[in-house]
Amino acid sequence: MKILAFDHVHIAMPKGEEDKARAFYGGILGLAEIPKPPELAKRGGAWFQAGQVIIHLGVEADFRPARKAHTAVVVDDLEAFLAKCRENGVEIDGDQPPLEGYKRAHIFDLFGNRFELMEKV
Repeated sequence: MKILAFDHVHIAMPKGEEDKARAFYGGILGLAEIPKPPELAKRGGAWFQAGQVIIHLGVEADFRPARKAHTAVVVDDLEAFLAKCRENGVEIDGDQPPLEGYKRAHIFDLFGNRFELMEKV
């Protein structure tokens, strides 16, 4: 018995803010929106994918942003992502302790959830 892989990551979002989800995850991070199954689409939220990376944003009634817990993704050009974040007023915390083999920064989605970008060096 063993775990083989992640299927997706689920991130909470406030009700009725799907356009903000699309602006950040689709527009800024460049993930493609994928359709939710009809029975789940009624609940709100949005799903996104880039290659093997799948992110589900789901509505949480008593939403509070995750400021410590976070999702981390490996990117090919950290500086380009950070430049796009700056252009779009995204909160960035680039002052991260070193992690051997990576350049990295934490950004915060438009709901205040922490999100880590990592580039292998």
